[in-house]
Amino acid sequence: MLVALSVLMFGLLRLTPGDPVSAYIDPAVPMSEADVAALRHRLGLDRSLPVQYVAWAKAAMHGDLGYSTQHERAPVRALVAERAGPTLLLMGTGLVMATIGGMLFGIISAVRANSALDIVLASLSAIGISAPAFLVALIFLFVFAVRLAWAPAGGLATPGVPVTTGDVLAHLVLPASVFGITQMTMTLRFTRGALLEALGQDYVRTARAKGVAEFSVIVKHALRNALLPVVTLVGANLGAAVGGAIFIESVFNWPGMGLLLVNAVEARDYPLIMGAALVIGAFVLIINLLTDLLYAAIDPRIALR
Repeated sequence: MLVALSVLMFGLLRLTPGDPVSAYIDPAVPMSEADVAALRHRLGLDRSLPVQYVAWAKAAMHGDLGYSTQHERAPVRALVAERAGPTLLLMGTGLVMATIGGMLFGIISAVRANSALDIVLASLSAIGISAPAFLVALIFLFVFAVRLAWAPAGGLATPGVPVTTGDVLAHLVLPASVFGITQMTMTLRFTRGALLEALGQDYVRTARAKGVAEFSVIVKHALRNALLPVVTLVGANLGAAVGGAIFIESVFNWPGMGLLLVNAVEARDYPLIMGAALVIGAFVLIINLLTDLLYAAIDPRIALR
């Protein structure tokens, strides 16, 4: 999958209009056609696309992702490593909020099925699923940062002052809340549906007939069997969450991988685009693998062979 992703990204970048060598040329420095041809040859851009891809892939396998054309020839690996921390902080915080909140409200909605509270939660969930991440981010930015001034409008920390944990957390509130809310709604719906199905099974009726406390029936019997589709959803949603994080980081100017990738696309920084896309793709694939391994821990009927 990672090889297929790299081939696809490499091919799409070469299909974009314009000459890749132009990203390496300073408009303020005049260059003759011979100089441009020499630069193209030095960069290997005069070779066929398969040869260029193989050369890039060999270097990438050794950890060399090339050099950025817009960051004073800085190594792509260093730029990606620098931005990975803020993105993991944002996605980790948002994912914890989404998982805990979605499962909690999903359990409440299933236990109180067809009640007024269930209808309200279902309506809010439908709105959350329908609203794009960038739209929710813009609404939160306008309401809570501009109008109410409850939180900073963007960035990782306040410029010009020493970075503190409290300052970073204050800047994290809005983007993490947007990330959590946009992912929470689907988790809520899946938890509700899976738990309702589990509560209708014979083993739940048997547990209730034996006088098992309702809390134990829901948590120990029904919920554990309802977790598989929820875990599947959380793992599968991470791919879409990466895309949503790109919009959220752009709106809140959060210095993570998403903003780095957007800026690289705007500057036609091909090495940085390829490097960032490769790292993001590897992250999503690793999460999907961990999700599969988690199945066996949740359901003992599943054996890993």
